[in-house]
Amino acid sequence: MAVEDICAATKVSPQNVRALEAGEYAQLPGGVFRKGILRSYLSALGMEEAVWIERFEQSCREVGLGGDGDRDWVQFAENVKKSRSTEQPGMGLRWVGVAILMVMLWAIVWLAWHLVQHRQMELRQNAQIVSAPDSTPADAR
Repeated sequence: MAVEDICAATKVSPQNVRALEAGEYAQLPGGVFRKGILRSYLSALGMEEAVWIERFEQSCREVGLGGDGDRDWVQFAENVKKSRSTEQPGMGLRWVGVAILMVMLWAIVWLAWHLVQHRQMELRQNAQIVSAPDSTPADAR
């Protein structure tokens, strides 16, 4: 199979496929990524995983890269945990922004309510003026 065909089937970069085929394991990403590349490669070629993964891990141990999959998973999980922080930066500013927006919304609703009340009061006063009997004497007209 051509390297390009393997890359298309596995979504692994050509440089990683070439490094894997050449036995240059130090060129591959470390930990679980290395094993994932190998699994994709074996699957694309239709090879039995268990046998070849064991051989791969043995080869990695021989060149000093380690091959202990469990230790790699633990190390990967620890790195992920370290990279995550319990508090995201800028969260305090977000809540201040939310509070400001809520105050502005409340102010708009309050102003609209008072405007409607004022208009209703003006309409009532105008209606009273129109409906009030003419208090001027008939002679003055």
